[in-house]
Amino acid sequence: MSSLQPFRKTLTIILAGGQGERLYPLTKDRSKPAVPFGGVYRIIDFTLSNCINSGLKRIYVFTQYKSYSLDKHLQRGWNIFSYEAGEFLYRIPPQHRVGMKWYEGTADAVYHNIYLLERNKPDQVLILSGDHIYKMDYGAMLAFHLAGQAPLTLAAAVVPREGAHHFGILEVDENWQVVGFAEKPAEPRTLPGNPDHCLVNMGVYLFDTESLVREVCHDARSMDSSHDFGRDIIPTMVPRGLVRAYTFSEAESRRPSYWRDIGTLDSYYAASMDLVSRHPSIDLYDRDWPIRAWRVPAPPAKSVQGVTEDGSMPGEIHDSIVGGGTVVSGARVERSILGSFVRVNSYSRVTESILMDGVQVGRRAVLHRVIVDKNVIIPPGTSIGRDPVRDRSLFKVTGGGIVVIPKEMTLQE
Repeated sequence: MSSLQPFRKTLTIILAGGQGERLYPLTKDRSKPAVPFGGVYRIIDFTLSNCINSGLKRIYVFTQYKSYSLDKHLQRGWNIFSYEAGEFLYRIPPQHRVGMKWYEGTADAVYHNIYLLERNKPDQVLILSGDHIYKMDYGAMLAFHLAGQAPLTLAAAVVPREGAHHFGILEVDENWQVVGFAEKPAEPRTLPGNPDHCLVNMGVYLFDTESLVREVCHDARSMDSSHDFGRDIIPTMVPRGLVRAYTFSEAESRRPSYWRDIGTLDSYYAASMDLVSRHPSIDLYDRDWPIRAWRVPAPPAKSVQGVTEDGSMPGEIHDSIVGGGTVVSGARVERSILGSFVRVNSYSRVTESILMDGVQVGRRAVLHRVIVDKNVIIPPGTSIGRDPVRDRSLFKVTGGGIVVIPKEMTLQE
């Protein structure tokens, strides 16, 4: 059998219809996978890049909630497939093939599109989430799955116990068969001998196609189900011995690999700040595993001296990511992420902040631990992130103290 045969017989489904309520207001006009990340990417670019780098090029993206921004991004940035060679990326919105409802859960989305499996006849189906930040070779997981006996292999990540209650918690035996599963328990079970870490479900599922069809069809007939893989499908398969776990770790050291679920504004901010650390946990500059994205045509970024009534002041950028077309003029930017065509004017200071495309920062403004969505104009002299009481009266402030300014919001001078 050709070494490419398993890839050709594997179909990939990316679930990208998430409403992302906990990411509001960044999801005011877009779905969660379409939220900008890292200055030049959208969150979904990481999952799609994993697919391409893994050799998986038969992809359906299931969309639903506020999909225009995502559709536009996929059409512009991911029109790279050789359709005559059997490669494709198609966006699949709800089509009311099964009743007149929208997708009611992750498993329901697959159930509504079983006809796609019937047409493609894959041996395996890889189901992914479009809202996680990580770099993963799905080919290694596919090899693990084909060597095993279980109809479902799910990817598992080791994460700190603090915050693990947001995920599905796994228990495995010595053969990596999943023997216990709890979806978002209040008191998550830790790893044996490691009370500070848990093994969690990453939302990466590799099914034998026959088993997938059988499970989602059975689930669809249940009146008590929420029609979700994590809440319903996996808990019914585990007691029957049908699930194995593939540990997501570095190939040589076996240390846990970087994986972040961008579920909240605070987790989005923390993952963004990971990128500007001195030794980032995820390498955007790895030429052997490129992260693709559509980029607006833009000149290089630059910093220049700002000329003011008091003379001149150099533009300074420290430990930051800066998109094309951005100008830092006589201002200081530290540990921040700036998108494309941002301008930061003289005597301003931006620290530990995220400024998306088109943001304009007036002179002598101060931004600290702020997320500013696209095309916001920050008036001269504005201070945000230094006065919690005032900030909460004007903006969304997260539990971690991050100020969030919606897209195109008008700020008063």
